[in-house]
Amino acid sequence: MPEYQYVTYEEIDDGRIVRILLNRPEARNAQNRGMLVELDAAFLRAEADDEARVVILGGAGPMFTSGHDLGSKVSVDEYAEHQSWKENGGTRKGAERLMLQEWHHYFHNTRRWRDLRKITIAQAHGPVYAAGLMLMWACDLIVAADDVVFADVVGTRLGMCGVEYFGHPWEFGPRKAKELLLTGDSLSVDEAHQLGMVSKVFPPDELAERTVEFARRIAEQPTMSALLIKEAVNQTVDNMGFYNSLNACFTLHELNHSHWAQVHENGYPVALEEDGIPNWKQAPPVLPAVKDQVKAEG
Repeated sequence: MPEYQYVTYEEIDDGRIVRILLNRPEARNAQNRGMLVELDAAFLRAEADDEARVVILGGAGPMFTSGHDLGSKVSVDEYAEHQSWKENGGTRKGAERLMLQEWHHYFHNTRRWRDLRKITIAQAHGPVYAAGLMLMWACDLIVAADDVVFADVVGTRLGMCGVEYFGHPWEFGPRKAKELLLTGDSLSVDEAHQLGMVSKVFPPDELAERTVEFARRIAEQPTMSALLIKEAVNQTVDNMGFYNSLNACFTLHELNHSHWAQVHENGYPVALEEDGIPNWKQAPPVLPAVKDQVKAEG
């Protein structure tokens, strides 16, 4: 069986349910390159297994994932050593290199996981920010602990127009997406449930068990009808423009990177403090989007 360093792979109910956990708790499951490569391998392993009917994606430790790894020692070492930096554009130069690498490891893989030939459930706990949203949104269903909040802070902390897999208007609605991206404010789990983004909300100490119970209900569905339900909904959304929208917005994301790389002498491809963005390591806390509304109504 494959050995993983950054994820775990568990078969439940004789393999009918597969639970994949991001397993880098000391770094709050920050998504380094090795983790993303292993996650792809784990997803493909579950997809290839005819016994598997439902795949749960969660995280070990205090939170689901803190998003992309923005420069830990592990991530820096991978830059020189990991095979993935020597292929899929890793040896090219300029904007082409970043575009190809991000297309493969941040965008195309997320889009491919969205179309996995199994029903997938994201199991979220802790705050879910930025690239954590991408992993959740790639799943068919999302369940969450009752204290979870969701936010994309890359606009207010990195000067970017959103993460690579730009599902925001589809998950939040267009006007709410603009608000959350422009302010970096967060959405509570109850608000996310009202929007239809989250399917089930469970107490934190019951999350893992209740998620498996939920998965068991879905695993009872005949595999053919389960797949066609997924395909019918995904194709409907794609015909409404989802697929083409993702492609277009990924291009805008790369244009955003290219802008910052051109205006900075060091070629750094995201905004810096000199651009009016707070240092992301000391950025102010994320505020709930509902706060001002409650204050006004009170």
